[in-house]
Amino acid sequence: MGKNITVEELNTDVLIIGGGTAGCYGAYILGQNGKYEVLIAEKANIKRSGCLAAGVNAINAYITKGRVPQDYVDYCKNDAKGIVREDLLLSISEGLNEATKTLEDNGLVILKDENGDYVTRGNRNIKINGENIKPILARMAKDSKNVSVINHINITDLLVKENRVLGAVGFGVNDEKAYVIKAKAVLMATGGAAGLYRPNNPGFSRHKMWYPPFNTGAGYAMGINAGAEMTTLEMRFIALRCKDTIAPTGTIAQGVRAKQMNGVGQIYETKYGVATCERVYGTTVENMEGRGPCYLKTDEISNEQQEDLYKAYLNMAPSQTLKWIEGGQGPAEQNVEIEGTEPYIVGGHTASGYWIDDDRATTVKGLYAAGDVAGGAPQKYVTGALVEGKIAAEGILKLLDDDNGAAFDSSYEAIINNYNKHLNNADSDISIEQVEEAMQKIMDEYAGGISKHYQFNDTGLVIARKLILGLFEVFEKLRANDSDELLQIYELRDRLIVCLSLIEHLHARKETRWHSFAENMTHENEDDNYRLYINSIKEADGIKIIKRPLVVDEYKPLKFTFNEDNSINYAGGVVL
Repeated sequence: MGKNITVEELNTDVLIIGGGTAGCYGAYILGQNGKYEVLIAEKANIKRSGCLAAGVNAINAYITKGRVPQDYVDYCKNDAKGIVREDLLLSISEGLNEATKTLEDNGLVILKDENGDYVTRGNRNIKINGENIKPILARMAKDSKNVSVINHINITDLLVKENRVLGAVGFGVNDEKAYVIKAKAVLMATGGAAGLYRPNNPGFSRHKMWYPPFNTGAGYAMGINAGAEMTTLEMRFIALRCKDTIAPTGTIAQGVRAKQMNGVGQIYETKYGVATCERVYGTTVENMEGRGPCYLKTDEISNEQQEDLYKAYLNMAPSQTLKWIEGGQGPAEQNVEIEGTEPYIVGGHTASGYWIDDDRATTVKGLYAAGDVAGGAPQKYVTGALVEGKIAAEGILKLLDDDNGAAFDSSYEAIINNYNKHLNNADSDISIEQVEEAMQKIMDEYAGGISKHYQFNDTGLVIARKLILGLFEVFEKLRANDSDELLQIYELRDRLIVCLSLIEHLHARKETRWHSFAENMTHENEDDNYRLYINSIKEADGIKIIKRPLVVDEYKPLKFTFNEDNSINYAGGVVL
């Protein structure tokens, strides 16, 4: 007799999918209002989940003394070569310091100088003791009025009818139980997508990566399947990291002003430019042309600076401090070797994600997005995600005050049947891990992974599309022996869905605007005809690409309105 997963139905006013930075803060803001019931669905445990699980040692988005919000907008715009939503960036920048103060009021330790001012690290950063930043955010959310949390639940599908979100469906990570959650509004606050490409450290160390391996693009995948419009997925993110440990390099580069140096002692960073993508690109080229390995030059720092680096990494990447100590040579004695990671899709660092309006509403009525899954506004970091969580929460309040949700009228049996299908599939001679490795090999070789120095061409992308589509057929045959394997299967599904959309986006932008991030060798130069957004919508016959003009000039806020049948009207100067 086959397995049949049990089903429980839940009701709430607002469902928040993802209990990370943006999700917790969105719940906190909704709880301050207290009018509506809020349910956070978290795949792990909210106390130590998301990108802040291990802590951070700095707030990387802050308006320091002498600076104004527009300065941050300009920085982000220049770093992304103009392809940003300036309206979104401005609204984020205007809220950075308020969000920081709220965190401090709730227990975050921010370092201060003898005058009582925050200790800065560069023009946009301040130093913190942030090991406990996630427990602080989790407490702020859980203690808020009418907010409840379900831990260890993996949401897989949005319930959408006639372009109106009605809730979502998921299953327990630790038990074979499905949850149907009916909601009047949904805030998508999941992480970005890691694991699409073959990683730096394959085999047993494959999950030692820059971005959390449990962020598998679920939020993107759910939106893509629901017909939401996505934007700028082709602006991949590749982190420049300390070799092997994949620890952050910004702590060294900004903290002690260390320069990038090649293997023959030449400082090369200004040769290629100082934009985020150019720092990765310069390191890649230096290695390709035989002048590697590459380093951050730290062998002239003081012992005091070295001690500061030891402490800083203990706050977020202790493996780097342990490597120095175990090796008997700290950064003051030995330069720190650096390398690029595999590519990720993450809207907290690039402009990839949902196409949203100024309230963070998506093109599906009642569905909002904040943080890593919200597109258009790169370099958000922690505080930017907090601000987006707040803006989205305020947008949801306006929606529910005006339109108290649609009556639930949606079938979810097909989703439950898919769970049961994988739990009851006949034994397969293909494992989940084998399909995952095949996907990563395809993306690495044909869509610009590490082995190809992040380069791709139109011919390879066509091959990648065909091969990824072929993996969906294999995917359908995968068997889950328990809920943990069912989780792995759905994480793989999410990655495959994101891979297909990413390939279409890479193919549609026929230029190279961001070296390494999108190095198209068929179109090697920047093209002014592509000073626009590449957007996409999944339709019955495939992925439709939409080109939209930039939202610039006076930052006219982009506001979505919906017809009586919930089809969307586009405003703010952006039209089909």
